Amino acid sequence: MSAPQIETLEKLERKMTLTLPVEVIRKEVDTRLKKLARTARIDGFRPGKVPLSIVTQRYGYSVQYEVVNDKVGEAFFTAANEAKLRVAGQPVITEKDGATGEQVSFEAVFEVLPEIKFGDLASAEIEKATAEVTDEAIDRTVEILRKQRRSFAQRAQDAVAQDSDRVTVDFSGKIDGEPFEGGKAEDFAFVIGEGQMLKEFEAPVLGLKTGESKTFPLSFPADYHGKDVAGKTADFMVTIKKIEAQHLPEVNDALAKSLGVASATVAALREDIQKNLAREIKFRTTARNRQATLDAVVKLAELDLPKISVQAEIERMTAAARADLKARGIKDADKAPFPDDIFRPQAEQRVRLGLVVGELVRTHNLQATPEQIRAQVEELASSYEKPDDVVRYYYDEPDRLANVEAMVIENNVTQYVLSLAKVTEKKLSFDELMSRN
Repeated sequence: MSAPQIETLEKLERKMTLTLPVEVIRKEVDTRLKKLARTARIDGFRPGKVPLSIVTQRYGYSVQYEVVNDKVGEAFFTAANEAKLRVAGQPVITEKDGATGEQVSFEAVFEVLPEIKFGDLASAEIEKATAEVTDEAIDRTVEILRKQRRSFAQRAQDAVAQDSDRVTVDFSGKIDGEPFEGGKAEDFAFVIGEGQMLKEFEAPVLGLKTGESKTFPLSFPADYHGKDVAGKTADFMVTIKKIEAQHLPEVNDALAKSLGVASATVAALREDIQKNLAREIKFRTTARNRQATLDAVVKLAELDLPKISVQAEIERMTAAARADLKARGIKDADKAPFPDDIFRPQAEQRVRLGLVVGELVRTHNLQATPEQIRAQVEELASSYEKPDDVVRYYYDEPDRLANVEAMVIENNVTQYVLSLAKVTEKKLSFDELMSRN
């Protein structure tokens, strides 16, 4: 085989011309056909007794196709390695016209990974978030746990509906005198003040007694999730059928026991909450700081994006979107049209980030070690009732473990960049941190 010719087409695109001896392909085809003849099952012949001519007639074309693909693929990647080319994606290979009896030529068009030029990482300015668990956060969590175990008792007939009561109502609404979808219900229960209903619906209910009715106008917000009524005003009538008062359990050892706290004390309950909140703070600050760091690095990097990598990412995102539609029961979801441009900006950002992270990992030896991966898995598992089962869950599936490895690699890159960059710490309140995505 003659040495391959490589030429630059534009930016990252290359073309390689490969020449293979026809005799090499012919010998490999013969070898595979003879091997196939030993196991081929064809009507009228016993296994292993099918004449080679019949096997060749039946399978010759497909075997020839496989051999050519294999040999050309081998030749391409051998030549790429020898030329120290870092290939992005798969090449598009076509056979050239003008094959001779002794050799056949192919053209492989492909892209290479870009050279990435980084600015001075020491010039990167990164805001690093910190937060801590406060007594107020623990108190609020205790209140949430109390609400999860609350009970309701029916109020007296002459009692009026108050904030935090659970009311059962019948209601009907009309827009321009006409009923609308979702505007009517019977025996509908909700807790006043918990945001299940619009405030404009809850306010007229306050102060009503069981059996009383009230009519009132309600203007739906312009951004209301029901598009048919968004921005419109409806006339409602509501009738109270039942009012129930909320009763929260006392904060005592009995509550701690009901929540499964080992030592069944309030102090131990608060300690458990503190640990869980601290774990959540660590998770959120790590994720936030990782994103801030990676954003800063990407801004400092200059690179061209391989079109094939961007297209592959677009196709992955399209497949995920269709799978999501299918899971929601949408008919013909697998045929849903998604123009590439919908996903292109995000796809380009993902590819850019992946290339930048990959280059830092490669040049600064920031790969994830088995020990780091294990520690990350164990940390993810620590919040579950049976951590050992969760650890096995990750190690039993390579794709799950690969996701953890990617997380560890990004953490390694984050720590490396933070060690060089200009870092400003910003202390966030617990509420600020929890409210951020």
